[in-house]
Amino acid sequence: MANSWVSHFFIKFFMFTKLKSLLYNNEVRAVLFQILAVVVIAYFAYQAFDNMMLNIEQRGIRSGFGFLNNESGFAVNDSFFLEYSPASTNLQAFYVGIVNTLIVSITGIFFASIIGLVVGIARLSNNYLIKKMATAYIEIFRNIPILLQILFWYSIALNAFPSPRNSINFFDSVFLNSRGLYLPKPIMDGDFYFVIASFVIGVIGYIFIKKRSDKKHDETGIVTNTIPYFLGLVVFLPMVVYFASGAQLDYPALKGFNFKGGTDLSIEFFALAFSLSIYTATYIAEAIRSGVESVDKGQKEAAAALGLKNTRIMRLIILPQALRVAIPPIINQYLNLTKNSSLATAVGYSELVTIFSGTVLNVIGQAIEIIILTMLVYLTISLVISLILNIFNKKMQIKGG
Repeated sequence: MANSWVSHFFIKFFMFTKLKSLLYNNEVRAVLFQILAVVVIAYFAYQAFDNMMLNIEQRGIRSGFGFLNNESGFAVNDSFFLEYSPASTNLQAFYVGIVNTLIVSITGIFFASIIGLVVGIARLSNNYLIKKMATAYIEIFRNIPILLQILFWYSIALNAFPSPRNSINFFDSVFLNSRGLYLPKPIMDGDFYFVIASFVIGVIGYIFIKKRSDKKHDETGIVTNTIPYFLGLVVFLPMVVYFASGAQLDYPALKGFNFKGGTDLSIEFFALAFSLSIYTATYIAEAIRSGVESVDKGQKEAAAALGLKNTRIMRLIILPQALRVAIPPIINQYLNLTKNSSLATAVGYSELVTIFSGTVLNVIGQAIEIIILTMLVYLTISLVISLILNIFNKKMQIKGG
């Protein structure tokens, strides 16, 4: 009996000593503190959510996501290729808002990148006039609030373009006026799917050729011009399939006071995309400039000594290294541009905030569910952009490392 008590005592003493040694271990304590922090945060989050649901129930406020299946009852100016009408559901309006947000964000990112790259390089030009013009552009547009720029360019666009009856005509197929740009719309039938398939095949083929040429350049130093392959596979192949398959387009036509048929890009879309592009480009230009300046000047001098032209030095030597420095701040600007697209409500462009957190919220009144869904969409878009660019940044570092 005594031996059993003694052994039991020593077992407890050993466990206490072991536990004490673990608590004095920095790594173990760090993990314990993190677990404790997560538990505390989860507890307060649960209490806050429970309290919110209790208040909602006591005040008789409707909750849940059943409203998504209700008829929306309002029209949307910009639905692009999605089918939408006032008889559509709130869920379809939600999808339209997401697509419109993505389209204006991608458009803004594309043009902001091009403008920022050009202006950033011009900022370092030896030509006094070009350098000062680039500097003036950056200082002017960077220091004017983006909301004011959106309103300004929207007002300019409304007054600069003609009325629908006096539209600027391009080949009797494309029309530009104060309401927007009207374009032919593909009729999505069996024939046009062949065109889409040929385009996808062309893109995949060009990517394969581009990778092969890059690998050849890395191994032998021989540069292959891939532009003809791009034009042939991505541009001309779909055109040949389009004419051969007999695919049809729905062309816009003036009927009454406006155009019918086809698809259109509203003047609100142009004002928003243009404003986001020129505003964000100022920050991208500064990121490019700082990246270029971080590259050792001796590399440029060595390349010039080998007889390379300035354009090839910039494209093949300076920019690949500059992008490693420039990409992290550029990611932030892409995210800011995407979030700034929510300012579209100022000019009435039908993106996610305008449609869902604006019109649908005013009609339904379920603010919590609507705001949560809107925030989740922006969070998802931002995380995807960050993921893609971080992968690209990692590849650039590995290649240059």
